[in-house]
Amino acid sequence: MSFFDALPERYRLILCDIWGVVHDGVELYPGSADRLLQWREQSRTVVLITNAPRTADAVKEQLGRIGLPGAAWDGIATSGEAGIAVLKTVGSPAGFIGTRSDREIFEGRGLILVEDGFTEIACTGLDDERRHVEDYRTQLEELADRGVLLHCLNPDRVVVRGGMTEPCAGALADIYLGLGGRVEWYGKPFPAIYRHALSLGGNPPASEVLAIGDGLQTDVLGGARMGFDTVFVTGGIHAGEPFPPDFGSQNGLGDWHPVAVVDSLR
Repeated sequence: MSFFDALPERYRLILCDIWGVVHDGVELYPGSADRLLQWREQSRTVVLITNAPRTADAVKEQLGRIGLPGAAWDGIATSGEAGIAVLKTVGSPAGFIGTRSDREIFEGRGLILVEDGFTEIACTGLDDERRHVEDYRTQLEELADRGVLLHCLNPDRVVVRGGMTEPCAGALADIYLGLGGRVEWYGKPFPAIYRHALSLGGNPPASEVLAIGDGLQTDVLGGARMGFDTVFVTGGIHAGEPFPPDFGSQNGLGDWHPVAVVDSLR
């Protein structure tokens, strides 16, 4: 019997990670759609919370292509939305690192992106040509030397796509920090995305929120810092690894531990 089969009624808001919990970037995980639909049938609010460096509409379209029905959630909170909101206040054109499709989305939201002369740069992840993080080192060194502020719109270091790991924007940001560069982070485990997700879910007290995710340093750490009961899903990025017994002490959380460790939503 899964922890989710007897979920306490007090959890009125479910904050559920997407990639690594609901799907693997290519296909839905077995039972994930049914579980989300079940929670909504129980009159719980489901907000999908993701470090995708895109808009909520773009994530919604992706979920539709994968086959997740729109009835499975009430709202979508993305790190991309948080970053776009801040970048719009910069007041000058920004640089960009990411795919052409991500760039089109940002420009479609009114951001002006340029190739040079910028003091701040948005990073959504690897671009369409350079597929290894070391391919970016020379560019990042030049940006750090110029004092450019890097906006990391996806704190994830890696993601699993169809069973294969791929680097994310967080891996580039780590290199940039190592070079002495400045980074602004958006998404889990940072508070802004949770505040947005809570607003989408009606702002219930923390005691009524259940956070679910597969990333220890993003989903799990973020949920713990917010004071939410949190479920660690082992079947995603950590590929079946057990919950580290020293996680709480290593992250300044004392003896904190998740309310459950499961392999999937099923």
